[in-house]
Amino acid sequence: MDKYALLVRLQAKKGKEAEVDKFLRDALPAVSDEPDTSVWFALKLDQSTFFIFDTFPDENARQAHLSGKIAKALAERSSELFSKTPEIEKLDITAVKMPEVIQY
Repeated sequence: MDKYALLVRLQAKKGKEAEVDKFLRDALPAVSDEPDTSVWFALKLDQSTFFIFDTFPDENARQAHLSGKIAKALAERSSELFSKTPEIEKLDITAVKMPEVIQY
């Protein structure tokens, strides 16, 4: 079971909501290429608030993800897409209930 996670809050600029949504959908192939990113969700709370939640087996995997393609793309497009700097929270997973295989 993974013990490490990230929760990233993204606040889209007014008029950029659809671009943020597309950015997150387009990120899926890149994160799929990360063997140690076990779970990755792109979530939408309301019209302009998005989250990324992902899990990792160890701290090295989490750090690798933070240095990966998605993190770099977020940094490059941050001022264009977001009204404030993405908020990245490092979390420790304490309990989980999940089927063996989840595919969307």
